[in-house]
Formats: sequence, C-alpha cells, structure tokens
Amino acid sequence: MELRQLEHFVTVAEERHFTRAAELLQISQSGLSASIRSLEQELGTSLFIRSTRRVELTTAGQALLGDSVRTLASAAAARNAVAAVRGLVRGRLTIGAEPCLGAVDIPAELASFRTANPGVEVRLRYSGSVDLVESVAGGRVDVALVVDTGHTPPGVQLRPLSTQAMLVLCHPDHRFASLEAVELDELRGESLIGFQYGWGAQVLARRAFAAAGFDYRAALEVNDVHPLLDLVGYNLGVAIVPASFAKKRPETLKAIPLRGDVPAWTVAVAVADEPSPAAIAFLQQLDPA
Repeated sequence: MELRQLEHFVTVAEERHFTRAAELLQISQSGLSASIRSLEQELGTSLFIRSTRRVELTTAGQALLGDSVRTLASAAAARNAVAAVRGLVRGRLTIGAEPCLGAVDIPAELASFRTANPGVEVRLRYSGSVDLVESVAGGRVDVALVVDTGHTPPGVQLRPLSTQAMLVLCHPDHRFASLEAVELDELRGESLIGFQYGWGAQVLARRAFAAAGFDYRAALEVNDVHPLLDLVGYNLGVAIVPASFAKKRPETLKAIPLRGDVPAWTVAVAVADEPSPAAIAFLQQLDPA
C-alpha cells in the first residue's frame, strides 16, 4: 500500500466521482481506476460501489477513509517540517470558508498568499461553518474561515477576527419595516427565509429561538446570500442575518435591529492545535500581529 494509492482513494471518496478526482489529481482516469483496483486487490475487498453517475463508499471503504486521511496528513506534516527547517513553505493548504462572511476578502487573501508562497498548492472549499469546523478536526481542511456557532471540537482552535450584530431583513412593505426594532418574540410564527443546516446564520437563529422558547422553522432555505436577498426582495418572508448582509441591498430592503438574547455574528479562523507551516503562514497573513 503506497501513499500515492491512499491519495487517489481519498480524492475519489471526497469527490464521489472518478472523472473529477482524476482532474484534481492531474492523472488520466484510466490510471486512477488502475490505482484503485490495485489497492482493492491488495486489500482483498471492494472500496467503492460504482454507478454511471457517482460512486459510493462500501463499508470497507468507510473503514479505510479515516485512517487514510490521517496517514496522508502525517506524511504531509513530515514533509512540511523538513521544508520548514530549510526555510521553505511547501505542501498543500486546504482552506475552507463559509461564503459572505463580511470580514475577509477571500479571493484577495488567496492571491496574496499564492504570490508569497509559490511552493504551496492551495485548495478552496466553500461550505457551512459547522461542517468546516468538523473538517478541520478531521484533518480534511487546514484552515477554515467560519462563524463561531458555539461548538468547537477537540483539537481545534477558534481565533476571532470580527463581530457584528444580527438583525431582521425585510421588504419595505412588510409590517416590520416601520419599527425601530423587532423583539425576538415577534418572529414567532413569522414566515422565515434562512440558510440550510450548519450555516452560521441558521445556527445562531436556531439558538436564539430555542432560548426564547419556540422553534426555528424556515419556510424557504438557501445556501447563498444572493438568493436569500432575492426572496426577501419579493416579500416572501423575513431573514435573520448579520448587518453586513443588509449593506448589499440598502436601497431596496429594510434592516431592523433585533432585540433579545441573540448571539453575535463572530467571524473566526478555525485551525488545528498543531497547524502545518503553510497554515501558520496563512494565519500570519490574516493577522500579522
């Protein structure tokens, strides 16, 4: 069993697709398939259930995945440690981010990092904050820009970057538009537009509603801020969002302060307790102090 085979296996497992995995690995699809077959023959079992559209892990594949990720992470850490002794930053840096955090210009940061560290292969993955923090804990992501949802798994540090208040966003014709502030209890039974499970705003709103004694149920769910703003713009409901979201449509939507026990929107960097040299370099770029 070779590290190269494990890398091929993990990439296919993450992508659930041989063609996409081959493109990421920059090898031919036939070469990737041969590598996986060789690994399966060595282990004496199938690792994937193959179909025309995607592949799924077998029970044996699921058992192998966690150890494979940890083995590859350890090997990468060893290579990076040797490079660091030589004064070089090498290897791969996988960055995760929840979109539209309102605190970090991610494309600009990636451009600066790549210019300063040409020896590092950078990968970017967008997802919800809950998933990203767990990915840092599992070694699948090196650094994640997330919303602090109140849950930090063992082995992960959260370093706050900025904080802003949550508010109610509504159409100018909505009854909330004329109010100076909206009490949390006034949202009971209101038609809500929100994000999918695990995204920062969804988790914070759910926590606030639970503290107030009623359930959070969004009638319409999205995974990006722009569809949310469009839905609010058609007066299909109200949204609970950070103040920076409201600044995207200040002329067409109304932003109303939200009163009550509402957690703040705190943007943070999630990183392992022992980050790689590349992760350390990225952290220093975000916060030179």
